[in-house]
Amino acid sequence: MRVLLFLLPFLVFTACETNTAESTAEETPVAEATSPFADRIAAAENRLQKSTASQLILAAINAHGGLEKWYAQSPLYYRFNYRPTEKDKTIRDSYILNDYVNARAVHQSADQEGMSYGFDGKEAWKLPADADLSVNARFWSLTPYYFVGLPFVLADEGIFFEQIEDADWEGTSYHRVKVTYGEGIGDADQDYYILWLHPETKQMDALNYIVSYSGFFPNGGHLPEKFMVLNGKTTVDGITLPTGYTTRWSDKPTEVITNITVSDYSFKPDTADEAFDKPAAASIVE
Repeated sequence: MRVLLFLLPFLVFTACETNTAESTAEETPVAEATSPFADRIAAAENRLQKSTASQLILAAINAHGGLEKWYAQSPLYYRFNYRPTEKDKTIRDSYILNDYVNARAVHQSADQEGMSYGFDGKEAWKLPADADLSVNARFWSLTPYYFVGLPFVLADEGIFFEQIEDADWEGTSYHRVKVTYGEGIGDADQDYYILWLHPETKQMDALNYIVSYSGFFPNGGHLPEKFMVLNGKTTVDGITLPTGYTTRWSDKPTEVITNITVSDYSFKPDTADEAFDKPAAASIVE
């Protein structure tokens, strides 16, 4: 008994130490991984909660996969093949790598072999330096990404939303939100978009838009409004993206003027930052 009595205080002391250690471990909070885009996402979600119109946009963004997955997986690689139905209009077909977090792009032309162009975040460029591109590199470098990136791209600052009257398309009554831009936002702050949002899926199925790019309209003005319908969608790494569009003039909704296919999607988050640098031999496009 003397031995047991001697050991008892030791055992009690040891047990107390163990319990104390376990209690300390339980009380120590485990640091949670923080997204590098957490502040950007929080700010965007705060902006998009401010009106019924912007809440519809936020619901659409979430229905297409959400901002966390969108930002975390940039850049996006894809082929954008724009084919007007009129034979004398310009085909625009390229393989594109888009860093949509920082608004940069590199195009490898599919219809003009050996030619490339892009935007490095500050300047548009083309290669070879004397290449006779069939497109305006400054305008077209980021244009496909804006269509492919809807509705995610509407999380940026300087954008305004207005809910307008619902409208029918192919038997469904769609919610519609008109999107406009603050002065100096982008290269075409007079552009507008009208998103057609499905009342059940919350996803975008169509849009109206105008082109007011100052390089085409230096004295103001814009092309007539167009109506673009998504032909299909695919989900890539949790993000729902368009697989094609048909485009019409808004006042002639039965007459298709452009067919667009989008294919070969792949998110490439391990891409080196230098991939978006202007090549040394390229020339600047104003």
